[in-house]
Amino acid sequence: MYELHDYLRSAAAYRVRIALALKGIEHDRSDVDLVGGAQHDPDFRALNPQGLVPVYSDENLHLTQSLAIIEYLDERYPEPPLLPVSLEQRARARQMAQIVCSDIHPLNGFRVHVYLRDALGIDTVRRRRWFEHWVLEGLDALELWLTADATTRRFAVGDTVSIADVCLVPQLDLARRNRIDVEDFPRLAAIERACMALPAFRDTHPGTGAATR
Repeated sequence: MYELHDYLRSAAAYRVRIALALKGIEHDRSDVDLVGGAQHDPDFRALNPQGLVPVYSDENLHLTQSLAIIEYLDERYPEPPLLPVSLEQRARARQMAQIVCSDIHPLNGFRVHVYLRDALGIDTVRRRRWFEHWVLEGLDALELWLTADATTRRFAVGDTVSIADVCLVPQLDLARRNRIDVEDFPRLAAIERACMALPAFRDTHPGTGAATR
């Protein structure tokens, strides 16, 4: 039984949907309504004590954390690979994925904004400033890393999709939904366009409705 507990507008869950699509892995999808508080239900907490999405399940395990899930899928289903063959490119792909997953996204997740609003009483304007600061700082770093490479590549670390692209595109989608102009980052925007030409990215996008199975 292959199952993904996710939420369509979750960037972390979108990463895993992309990886599953790239690998051609058929699975059932269970929606966890984060806005409605379904992540606090005891049944879901039994799957993930943190109350976060995504949660991937197969006959072997329940697994949380998008990067762990993606690397597990890549090791179990090696084609097409999401980590480059070259040692240096693998390190670069992981670096870019970590900038998104460790530096940008954790500071702007849904639960963070709920805490800023409810526990600290921070108003909408200042929460917006918080969001923009961390997103723009991270995207700027990614753009600088990419433009420092004298060779312009189709994707983040080469001419094939890697884990870096799988993490980047959902972050750019989240930025766009929050009225950040991604076109201010030309290399990132070009990579996004190349990725969105592929069905695995396009058909699992939160706006398509095709992410449900």
